[in-house]
Amino acid sequence: MEKGKILINLVFRGKVPGDGGEVNDALRQVLKMKGPVFLRLSRNPTPLLFKESSKLKIGKIRKITSGNDVTIAVTGIPTYMAVEAEKLLRKEGIKAELLEISTVKPLDKEVLIALAKKTGKLLTVEEHSVIGGMGSACAETLDAVKAANALAVLGTESPDIESYFGTGLVTEALKRTGKRLLPVIAVQTSASSGAHLTKYSNITDPMAGQKKLIVDDAVIPANPVFDYSVTASMPLALTIDGALDGIAHCLEVFYGASEESYAQTAELAETAIELVVKYSNQVVTDPGNLEGREAIGLATDLGGYAIMVGGTNGAHLTSFSLVDVTSHGRACGIMNPYYTVFFAPTIEKKLRIIGAIYAKYGYIIKDLQTLSGRELGIAVAEGMLAFNKAIGSPARLGELPGFTDAHFTRALQAAKNPQLKMKLQNMPVALTADEVDEYMGPILEAAKTGDLSLIKNFT
Repeated sequence: MEKGKILINLVFRGKVPGDGGEVNDALRQVLKMKGPVFLRLSRNPTPLLFKESSKLKIGKIRKITSGNDVTIAVTGIPTYMAVEAEKLLRKEGIKAELLEISTVKPLDKEVLIALAKKTGKLLTVEEHSVIGGMGSACAETLDAVKAANALAVLGTESPDIESYFGTGLVTEALKRTGKRLLPVIAVQTSASSGAHLTKYSNITDPMAGQKKLIVDDAVIPANPVFDYSVTASMPLALTIDGALDGIAHCLEVFYGASEESYAQTAELAETAIELVVKYSNQVVTDPGNLEGREAIGLATDLGGYAIMVGGTNGAHLTSFSLVDVTSHGRACGIMNPYYTVFFAPTIEKKLRIIGAIYAKYGYIIKDLQTLSGRELGIAVAEGMLAFNKAIGSPARLGELPGFTDAHFTRALQAAKNPQLKMKLQNMPVALTADEVDEYMGPILEAAKTGDLSLIKNFT
């Protein structure tokens, strides 16, 4: 079987039955399939929920109840708990549209989106990590659409997504074939990555626990839409994660900016980072605060614009290796203070601008004007870490459940991957693959323990 066919089978066939009857259906269907199939089961006893005549249909969503107040999408063993929860909600006058998603790959996205639009709210319930499960499958649609667009148009050129990871490879294939990507209307529903604006498509490889990246102007959505008020329907944790990602985009681009792009990136960074630092606590205190949510939404849009002007670097590079233990924004929020200390001697002017924002809102007490070089970097990093703690976000890798030294190895290996070479080159202290272990290793160790003194500056 050719490589492309194996990839399709691995990626698009995943089943998570909700009761014993569906297990029987799934096993019968799996035995008839060609190629690898993932079937996720649990040992916990669960009651039968569906009639024998109601068969599991691959790739189709099962509607259990109808309602107009909230859409609940459930998969696997929690299906029974979701059914019971729906009954309790109904007693409280809340009518839920309860959906069972027994096939997570392929995900019936068109039906899911239509039913989510019906209520304007989507809650996902699953026995899984927030990273790489059904929730992320529902939330990562924009990046997935960008990659799927390339495959749909260029599949006859190469049906393997690996062919397009890197910089400009989609554009090169379009030139060779004379084809054009399909126009995309991208509607952003959470203050997050700016995926509706950017040339990036982040795709998670769940087998390797590693994100991979398409970087190409060709995948920029033709028609981006973002109504900031819709973020009020998103979980607070997702909003804070997006806020940290917005900081990361502007900060990393500014840190790596040349003299030619300094003024533009400084304005972006000052505006967006201050919006996040000023308003995040207000949103944490009152998740319904629309002024705060609009501010964070604007900041993340500015972050999306920033990465069209320049490139992200250290924290983003490391975050791609942490997908199985934390979300992307939190990973960047942890790592950027530690990279700040590493970069400090070469970005003093930029650090004074960033440090002034954190000092203005009480996160830095020291007089930054009396500090320089590494000491200035440490003071700014401490302010960034204090902000993380204030909004309930982790400040050390060691705080993440499931983090191990294996993540060190994965991150260092990823940094040497030619597909991610641009992240090393975008650093204000550019590293070669041969220098990764010597300088990034101590940064990761410091991020694990919180000990900034472990970081080694480039000489």
